[in-house]
Amino acid sequence: MTAKTMKAIRLHEFGGPQVLRYEDAPVPALRPGEVLVRVHAVGINPPDWYLREGYRNLPPEWRPVIPFPVIPGTDVSGVVEAIAGNVDGFAVGDEVFGMVRFPGLKGEGAAYAEYVAVPVAELAHKPVGIDHLHAAAAPMAGLTAWQYLVELGHDQPNPLQAQRHHPVPLDGKRVLVNGAAGGVGHLALQVAKWQGAHVTAVASGAHEAFLRELGADEFIDYTHSAPEEVARDLDLVVDTLGGPTTGRFLRTLKRGGALFPVFIGFSDAQEAAQRGITVSMTQVRSSGSQLAAFGKLLDAGTVRVAIDSRFALAEARAAHERAARGHLQGKIVLTVADGEAW
Repeated sequence: MTAKTMKAIRLHEFGGPQVLRYEDAPVPALRPGEVLVRVHAVGINPPDWYLREGYRNLPPEWRPVIPFPVIPGTDVSGVVEAIAGNVDGFAVGDEVFGMVRFPGLKGEGAAYAEYVAVPVAELAHKPVGIDHLHAAAAPMAGLTAWQYLVELGHDQPNPLQAQRHHPVPLDGKRVLVNGAAGGVGHLALQVAKWQGAHVTAVASGAHEAFLRELGADEFIDYTHSAPEEVARDLDLVVDTLGGPTTGRFLRTLKRGGALFPVFIGFSDAQEAAQRGITVSMTQVRSSGSQLAAFGKLLDAGTVRVAIDSRFALAEARAAHERAARGHLQGKIVLTVADGEAW
């Protein structure tokens, strides 16, 4: 029988990593269509610290009211503990992974915990060929790469632009991935290679061997050469860093090419139009079916998830401090269950 309380990381106020408290919390109750997952590992993502900081990067009028205490996090891998009504395709004891209730701005995912309630549509069976540690690192970064480069997979309004985002064919095309060593970047590189692209990876020189091992055809060390001064005649740039400087990549693209910034801030629409370049963004959304498709690539070893570092759930503060130092090679993961289950 599942306990009534669990250990979790909760916020009672906004602030730096020090506001992450490891404490007792109620085990979530299931609603119809949900599965209770005994969490073995949790993947850390930028929205986790956006929530922790109170979304200070958003205009004040856009910031949601957060009901404290709140449990951050979205990405989990674990084992099905219990099932509510209206659930098909999963059974108690199944190993699963998923991105929980994203997008959501109020901590709806609640993944930094020993148990999490997950809508069944957001779950997939964990690939047999990888452990919980690597499965927990995959959902948000993998779904971002998939929805940007392979299939959007939904008809929800795009909050980042008026038009729907459309992935572009990549077979035989020249693609540059900026921030290629990070969580989204190292998976976008591999997904583009899987689709037949010639990929240039941009990162610091410390990551060159890692990225070439993942399949990068060319490498640009941004600490020695500005990529926008070196790369030319590209069909697509995936800028995983985005922001106000992403327009510098317009000059690297062919007419008819595309620029996909992952983070908001692009402000060079007039220049893009003059150059005949499509600039498009989207917001990643939870999808169990897409995660299952991506999981087949993980299971086959076609794509692999890199782990930058791992911490116990109780060490979430140290994990966020590691994230703040930047220069990640892959993902940061929190471990929850006993080591043999990873």
